[in-house]
Amino acid sequence: MRLIGNILWIVLGGIEIAIGWAVIGFVLCITIIGIPLGLQAFKMAGLTLTPFGKTVQYGGGAGSTFANIIWIVLVGIWMAIGYAIAGVLNCITIIGIPFGIQSFKMAKLALWPFGAEIVDA
Repeated sequence: MRLIGNILWIVLGGIEIAIGWAVIGFVLCITIIGIPLGLQAFKMAGLTLTPFGKTVQYGGGAGSTFANIIWIVLVGIWMAIGYAIAGVLNCITIIGIPFGIQSFKMAKLALWPFGAEIVDA
């Protein structure tokens, strides 16, 4: 199921979104200040490319909480809203429910990426 889900995900638009995240990551890494944000964009690109079979584990710490607050203010809220809307639209049909679940997983990571680690399920 994991392989089939990832292939369908890539064919139906996952590759474009992952490339977009990677481009954003490269642009953010141009400046020293943007490198932490760029690394989070690369994390999102990796999850967006093959979301099936992966889970997100959240760590913590004062530094990651502060960075997440800055991330939410700059881009996180808008990305999370976009992924949540995509998740709702995917869940309208029975066939789209697995894709909707992946969109909700990415919405959570888009909202709070610092301190999170993507691991195989």
